Amino acid sequence: MKSILKTIFVCTILFQLQSCNQNDDEPQTKTLQVNLQNVEELGNNFVYEGWLIVNGNPVSTGTFSAVSTVQNFTVSANDLENASKFVLTIEPANDSDPMPSASKILVGDFVGNSASLTTAIIADFSSVQGKYILATPTNGADTNENSGIWFLDLPNSMQPPLTGLTLPMLPAGWKNEGWVVVNGMPITTGKFTNVNATDEFNGYSGSMPLGMPNGNDGFFPGEDFLNNPPNGMTFPLDLAGKTAVISVEPDPDNDAKPFAMKPLLGMIPTDAVDHVTYMMQPNLGSLPTGTAMR
Repeated sequence: MKSILKTIFVCTILFQLQSCNQNDDEPQTKTLQVNLQNVEELGNNFVYEGWLIVNGNPVSTGTFSAVSTVQNFTVSANDLENASKFVLTIEPANDSDPMPSASKILVGDFVGNSASLTTAIIADFSSVQGKYILATPTNGADTNENSGIWFLDLPNSMQPPLTGLTLPMLPAGWKNEGWVVVNGMPITTGKFTNVNATDEFNGYSGSMPLGMPNGNDGFFPGEDFLNNPPNGMTFPLDLAGKTAVISVEPDPDNDAKPFAMKPLLGMIPTDAVDHVTYMMQPNLGSLPTGTAMR
């Protein structure tokens, strides 16, 4: 009887040891691979950060600043297996907040072992439209009229201007910004969140306020390029033949250049004349995309 009990005891111990060894052999971490397109370098002091959403809670996969096509993260095998989403955010480089910032740029739901990443977490850009005119309302009428751009629709001289931009409402962490590109150099017209209001910048404009009798272009985003030209530029600036751009920028944003997301572009005609409405074209191919693989 003692011999039988001893045999059972030894077998039990051996089975437990084998089970432990098997558990020890199971990987505690795994690799999450993220493939990115149209995601560019950030300015100083900001980084990208990946997040797994596990049971509704964000779990950081790590930060990176140098943007390459493929990013590999070593993460908890359990978290990776149980993650429902992957999210990419823009964060301060020295960030004391353990939670994701408001500037969420890409999101995707895991279906099996992959998640297709899109900018749907920011907005739906599929219906964007843009119109603009050339005019300089901040220095009066008939003076350097091709030196200003205003994102509005001017049906005719007898009607007040209409909204020129159809853009989705952006969440916290993002703002729109207008630009003109002159010989490869982007010059801002200002940031804005409301397409029916003036933007946040008027550093190049004249002294006459918008809405004056001689400046009847109303309250819309735009800028006159008349004063304080940046280095390498001469004002007044004839915008004929240049390019108009609407971008979507992180907020806060410490990079003076346009961000990768440019949902609207417009080639200003070389024979452009003032107070004529011109169209912009959707540029949805510029939006970031990606795939997360577990």
